[in-house]
Amino acid sequence: MTVVQEYFTNFNKTQFTTELITWFLREQRDLPWRRTKNPYHIWISEIMLQQTRVDTVIPYYERFTKRFPTPHDLAEADQSEVLKHWEGLGYYSRVKNLQIAVQEVVEKYDGIVPDEKELFSQLKGVGPYTTGAVLSIAYGQAEPAVDGNVMRVLSRVLGIYEDIAAPKTRKLFEAAVHQLIDPADPSSFNQGLMELGAMVCTPKSPMCGLCPVQDVCFAYDRNAQEELPVKTKKGKTQIIPYDALVYETNGKIAIEQRAETGLLAGMWQYPLREAEEDRNGTLVGHVRHIFSHRIWEIAVYRVTEQPDQTILVDQETYATHPVSVAQMKIDRLLKGEI
Repeated sequence: MTVVQEYFTNFNKTQFTTELITWFLREQRDLPWRRTKNPYHIWISEIMLQQTRVDTVIPYYERFTKRFPTPHDLAEADQSEVLKHWEGLGYYSRVKNLQIAVQEVVEKYDGIVPDEKELFSQLKGVGPYTTGAVLSIAYGQAEPAVDGNVMRVLSRVLGIYEDIAAPKTRKLFEAAVHQLIDPADPSSFNQGLMELGAMVCTPKSPMCGLCPVQDVCFAYDRNAQEELPVKTKKGKTQIIPYDALVYETNGKIAIEQRAETGLLAGMWQYPLREAEEDRNGTLVGHVRHIFSHRIWEIAVYRVTEQPDQTILVDQETYATHPVSVAQMKIDRLLKGEI
């Protein structure tokens, strides 16, 4: 008996799968990417949904697929325009990798998203989760799609006390999904697990009274919902102080482009400099921006000299440049909106 099979001793897999899919088909949210089987559009949605709330993604998805409706449209687009349509979603490497991968799909597969796991998983930025999600939802293949929601649900249902932050643990959950997934409807099964984790089996205060699989749930039976999943805490977040220098002259503003590699690569911004206690300029206020692994504390100054390595642009031109959420916050501060 394998490690994963031990979790299924006396576990009613058929009941779990049947109840989950029935519940999903009845209760699923009406989301735009659920109205299509277009693998390219589903792929876009899955990339956007990484680290981002569903309600935030919806308008971005609709604008993005309207502007780039086919792989050829995205492959041929200028990267700055692609970034502009992603502006505000964050984690910009996601869309850069997506465009590179789609260009490969156009070049190698005539714009048809591969339905073979080996081929699709080799594309830029496509990991195990995205592979499983696209192949199961768009192509009906019984592939696991394991994200944080799925690990939380299955850790509680099966009583898995393994650290979900450990990379090796994902393999255990993928093996568990292989044991459970319905080959007749893998799309509804995978989406059902995700939906259950998002709407019912939440990280805190799960709504067990609404859960369709409570009768077979280890945590519900033992009142262990708050114990699971097991997850080690992240290390201390790094706080980095910056000064943002805002220079305006004759209706133009000074901006700079970030390096082509690294955090927020290629995005435009007011020049950011290491914080100085005696900065020359007029302090406007402060902006805080939280990344997954660090926090920027930004003091915003109006300055009277144009900072080095910047260009002057008018507001109309500035509006065409892709900027980060941190930059948007500074703009809102300058307008008195925050």
